[in-house]
Amino acid sequence: MAIPFAPRRGAGAAKRRWFVLLPPLLLALLLARPAAALVEGLYCGKRDCYEVLGVSRTASKAEIARAYRQLARRYHPDRYRPEPGEEGPGRTPQSAEEAFLLVATAYETLKDEETRKDYDYMLDHPEEYYRHYYHYYSRRLAPQVDVRAVILVSVCAVSAFQVCADARFFSWWNSYDKTISYLATVPKYRIQAMEIAKQQGLLRKAKEKGRNRKSKEEVRDEEENIIKNIIKSKIDIKGGYQKPQIRDLLLFQILLAPFHLCSYIVWYCRWIYNFNIKGKEYGEEERLYIIRKSMKMSKSQFDSLEDHQKETFLKRELWIKENYEVYKQEQEEELKKRLANDPRWKRYRRWMKNEGPGRLTFVDD
Repeated sequence: MAIPFAPRRGAGAAKRRWFVLLPPLLLALLLARPAAALVEGLYCGKRDCYEVLGVSRTASKAEIARAYRQLARRYHPDRYRPEPGEEGPGRTPQSAEEAFLLVATAYETLKDEETRKDYDYMLDHPEEYYRHYYHYYSRRLAPQVDVRAVILVSVCAVSAFQVCADARFFSWWNSYDKTISYLATVPKYRIQAMEIAKQQGLLRKAKEKGRNRKSKEEVRDEEENIIKNIIKSKIDIKGGYQKPQIRDLLLFQILLAPFHLCSYIVWYCRWIYNFNIKGKEYGEEERLYIIRKSMKMSKSQFDSLEDHQKETFLKRELWIKENYEVYKQEQEEELKKRLANDPRWKRYRRWMKNEGPGRLTFVDD
């Protein structure tokens, strides 16, 4: 006896195959586009750019330019005058303006070799819909000027402004010259510089007699320049008054930034390997670096400290955190004692207690 509603053999497998094939078919239907060569929104839209200009696909640049000039003169909105019985896209001023824009678009498309290649490829391969959109908008939205050239010119302009107008570089030189002039007046350095000048015979040359004899002012100025030059060569000035270098300009800092970055990475890896992994002891340079970081001082600020101060830091082993905390506490206590004995600080505290910053007073101090 046959069982009612019994499924046929293999019907379940067929349904499963349909369920497997259904998603790809739906996706293909959603992504399917008409294989039309001319797409609205790309280039000349539904119009062929070659037909708009009235030239063939083998036309040269000169022929395309000649056709564009003729049509531009004809459909220019300011010069357009419709002829009696004229038919076509430019019968009214509004349609003439639209025709002029279409002619300009066609010329912009065909005058450039790369854009013309993309357009010809679209005419020959209309099925590659998304590729045409990508090439069209990538060229339209791409910057017309090389970004690298813009960055280079901007950096050069900033550096030139820094050198010529900003006066940071010149003010640095001015500070350095003032520092040398001041050191030349300090007896300690002036006497040493004069001794070196006498040993090298430089002062005798400044006091030559005979035809090359100079006036007293000239001799004095030359001796002063000799002393300053010796101080420049013998004293290593650090910190904010050090000798300015050309590498301190912004352009050179940017050019050397990759080198400094790589050097820092290599240095950091060596630090981790030598001191964290292998457990080596810190050298003098590493100890001073840790002390500087603990004090939150820049390299120029730390270099401007006297040598005996750095020796004190090393003797007290301030690279060790506990020792530095004790030293910091001592410095804070010493600062409090100095302020407590300072009469100006006493007057200020007295004024803050009695008057306060929110009151209007006529006390000068």
